[in-house]
Amino acid sequence: MPKLFPLTSTLLQKTIFISLALLILFTSLLNSAMALAAGLVVGLLLGNPFKAYTGKISKYLLQAAVVGLGFGIDLYQVAETGLIGIVYTLFSLAATMVIGLLLGKLFYTPPRLTHLVSSGTAICGGSAIAAVAPAIKANDQEISVALGIVFVLNAVALFVFPPIGQALGLSQEQFGIWAAIAIHDTSSVVGAATRFGDEALQIATTLKLTRALWIVPLVLLSSLMFKDGKKKLSIPAFILLFVLASVISTFIPAMEVVSPSIVMLAKKGLLLSLFLIGANISLTALRAISPKPFWQGVILWLIISTSSLAIIYGLG
Repeated sequence: MPKLFPLTSTLLQKTIFISLALLILFTSLLNSAMALAAGLVVGLLLGNPFKAYTGKISKYLLQAAVVGLGFGIDLYQVAETGLIGIVYTLFSLAATMVIGLLLGKLFYTPPRLTHLVSSGTAICGGSAIAAVAPAIKANDQEISVALGIVFVLNAVALFVFPPIGQALGLSQEQFGIWAAIAIHDTSSVVGAATRFGDEALQIATTLKLTRALWIVPLVLLSSLMFKDGKKKLSIPAFILLFVLASVISTFIPAMEVVSPSIVMLAKKGLLLSLFLIGANISLTALRAISPKPFWQGVILWLIISTSSLAIIYGLG
């Protein structure tokens, strides 16, 4: 399939590709959605000059980024949420996955794409998708579509949640719980809660960490659901390393100095992997994408956000 700019020289393609990669690594100008969009621009308009390598690189870089993010989880902080936090997050995770899989059947969405969208909605957006994708052997197109859906809904939530919370007269605690459960990505949870108040921010951040830890059992369950034939279930090594990273960061005092830098590098690695995933998408693959997954993701998010709000508001 020819690119939109077939006369673009290989040298120019490589220059643009490398420049964007360096921009991601050494500046803070691009966020997750912009990194993915930049990759799509390269892949769809100019062509990926390193396509023979970027697929494998993005796979391992994504896993390494997930491990690095584990250094940002403080298990003491997670423990502060207690039994209530565990119950809230477990219930929302189970409900989201079940409803998401049912919607997938209703919309006839491919199983792996359905699972990625549901996982991203259930836990922590892009990070959950990054963790689950290797376990179910999702391809770049499925990962890119799932990430795109989550990023759009994250942006919407960041702007609409605080005004809704204020209009309904939610308390700081109520809004913090709602944001932590109903917003996908941690950065959007923090952004929305910050606009609402300091107490909401503290509650939302702590509960969000508890929610993020459910990545581990979800990946194990996902591996079981998508296990090939009679092959034995194997626990992905990067998930074990993710758990180990959180333990090391929590219980070794010296890591307080090092962990923030590791998390920062992990976030850069995640951004770069999103760019590479986008760059691997072709026009042919894009045209094959149905709008159904997007509407599936929107409906799932609306169900979870409104039902959780109704429960939290009712209990208040």
